[in-house]
Amino acid sequence: MRMLLNIKLPNTEFNAAVRDGSVGNKMGQILEEMKPEAAYFTEQGGQRSALLIVDIDDPAKIPTLAEPWFLTFNANVELKVIMTPEDLKRAGLEELGKKWST
Repeated sequence: MRMLLNIKLPNTEFNAAVRDGSVGNKMGQILEEMKPEAAYFTEQGGQRSALLIVDIDDPAKIPTLAEPWFLTFNANVELKVIMTPEDLKRAGLEELGKKWST
């Protein structure tokens, strides 16, 4: 199951890690453990943030995606199931449209 993690990093906690020199190690450790398919870093609402694409085979693994961010940076983490164009083609939208448009 492919997921998008939208991680918002509070300035106070992240700034502290930048100032004490631990931010690179902390971020590297989390990303190495997660092994995202893609990782992008940006700003959202005045906060540093990360957008990660990950693929998991078991919903029970969701805490392994979120907890490192919660515990390390007090981050806000949103998880969304996402699809590729190929996944969407296999979704059967035409059949669903016929079934539910009556």
